[in-house]
Amino acid sequence: MDLSYWEKTTFFNNIDVAIIGSGIVGLNAAFTLKKNNPSLKIVVLERGFLPSGASTKNAGFTCFGSPTELLDDLKSISENELFKLVEKRYLGLQRLRKNLGDDFIDYHNWGGYELFDDEEVYCECSEKINYLNKMMAAITGEKELYIPADHLIKEFEFKHIKHLILNKGEGQIDTGKMMLRLLNKVQELGVIVLNGINITAINDNQIQVDNKWTIFSKKIIVATNGFAKKLLGNDLEVTPARAQVVITSPIENLSIKGTFHFEKGYYYFRNIENRILLGGGRNLDFQGETTTEFGLTELIQNKLEEILSKIILPNKQFTIEHRWSGIMGLGNGKTPIVKKLNPHLYCAVKMGGMGIAIGSLIGEEVAELVSNDL
Repeated sequence: MDLSYWEKTTFFNNIDVAIIGSGIVGLNAAFTLKKNNPSLKIVVLERGFLPSGASTKNAGFTCFGSPTELLDDLKSISENELFKLVEKRYLGLQRLRKNLGDDFIDYHNWGGYELFDDEEVYCECSEKINYLNKMMAAITGEKELYIPADHLIKEFEFKHIKHLILNKGEGQIDTGKMMLRLLNKVQELGVIVLNGINITAINDNQIQVDNKWTIFSKKIIVATNGFAKKLLGNDLEVTPARAQVVITSPIENLSIKGTFHFEKGYYYFRNIENRILLGGGRNLDFQGETTTEFGLTELIQNKLEEILSKIILPNKQFTIEHRWSGIMGLGNGKTPIVKKLNPHLYCAVKMGGMGIAIGSLIGEEVAELVSNDL
């Protein structure tokens, strides 16, 4: 693509900070930098016509830790490390709501539920509820965050589910509205957001686009999460993970309300406008779902439909209206990677499937790193 003189001087000249990725982390980094230093010229570069990873493709859960997930994590990381991370997720959600406003992101605190079809797994979890509540009280101020909720199984009309545990602090948002609000706020501050920019390499302070032309920037932030290795190399400890999602047509008399986790969070669903949104199934094919390619597989799509018909909506007729996928960034451990890679280059990646919860703070964190060097 040949650029005119006007395009070069207006959009690509004298850039202070170029941010690669217009998802929740990238836009929060831009928001923080520009708010704290209005004179900076900040340009956000996005490959897709919308954020290409998970920010507008996730289920919209404002979650920070279901009981089985927390207990499973304690097998591999220390108690101190885990609950510091959970605290960051919780505080990140509060920051998200403060920055954008509950009405603008359609936030509702309708609670989150974990479903159990295995008595042994439930008993192991139930025995630890007092411990989890004690640890979480120091973070949330809620003395009994997790409580048994078996009485709601019949009301929700679930089948083959033996127990429910409610997380009173979990809620839900509309992620499309969240990203639109965030995009509007950064543009109001004067941040330039450019879509359709296919970045092929980063060399020093130079960003190569389509291997044809170069953008120069004093500082560069890579906030592409699961796609980061494509730009930063295989030494970066972040792995792409695809998540597949389906959503039904509207269902009459749908009694399900809130957010729901099943099988250690590998499946998740919610009611949105009297439809069921259901995602997950990566555990059926870890190798196949470790990819940066968007797409759907028969194996996982069939499993999602089976869960809908046998567990979530056993007595209701439904049709799948839409299917899609998103790409997360995972890795060893749950802590995001926020660091300076060289004098010009920084990264903020590996949200661990918790981008809504932690993305605002991670964006602020990398913005602070960059600010200290400007």
